[in-house]
Amino acid sequence: MSERTAARPMPASGQRVAVVTGAGSGIGAATARALARQGYAVVCAGRRLDRLEAVAGEIGGVAVRCDVTSDSDVAAVAEVVGGRVDLLVNNAGGALGVSPVAEGDVEQWRTMYETNVLGTLRVTKALLPALRAAEGMIVNVGSIAGHLTYEGGAGYTAAKHGLTALTETLRLELWDQPVRVGEVAPGMVWTEEFSLVRFGGDQAKADAVYAGVPGPLVAEDVADAIVWMATRPAHVNIDLLVIKPRAQAAPHKVHRLAP
Repeated sequence: MSERTAARPMPASGQRVAVVTGAGSGIGAATARALARQGYAVVCAGRRLDRLEAVAGEIGGVAVRCDVTSDSDVAAVAEVVGGRVDLLVNNAGGALGVSPVAEGDVEQWRTMYETNVLGTLRVTKALLPALRAAEGMIVNVGSIAGHLTYEGGAGYTAAKHGLTALTETLRLELWDQPVRVGEVAPGMVWTEEFSLVRFGGDQAKADAVYAGVPGPLVAEDVADAIVWMATRPAHVNIDLLVIKPRAQAAPHKVHRLAP
């Protein structure tokens, strides 16, 4: 195998194949595990090969190093999966910073757009022929931030709104083709890295996001939703599934227990 790949080769025939981007941690890793339990052969794609190898080794999948902002990396994923993909989960993305628009960091905005929107575009384009061949499904991991806005979140909400527009447009364009297209839009999800990355490694600020919240979502909750979407009958398309913890009515309205 090349320096980009690890674990076992793809199955020759019969087994359903899923590709999950951002599969090294959080929602992506949980989704890879959940799909493997459903019998999928899972291609775990992401930037950190060591983490991908751990997940792929656990589930009997394939690890492929892939930065979704790189054309050559995405092409390598397409080469690994070959001519058939039953499910693509575009999960790679993320948020950076909480600056108001007046102080917006252009490079952070650019990075969020590159990963959340253009990364999804690259992977989808590369795998669409294989998805058509399998009469497969695309699930894009969006956010409630793709359907509303909040102060300090313009860069992230702009990117996730872009992802939502991409998803809805793709569904219109594939209306007469055997590929289903859906979006899962989570609210507050606790993972080890999402808020930590957003706050530049500041653990205290990351922890404050979830402080006092009785039961934020966890990665496995979103993974369960993705699996449910993907395993509906072939004639059923779940256009949009919004999933939030009971404690969250909106980004700015979250029930917190007193310390």
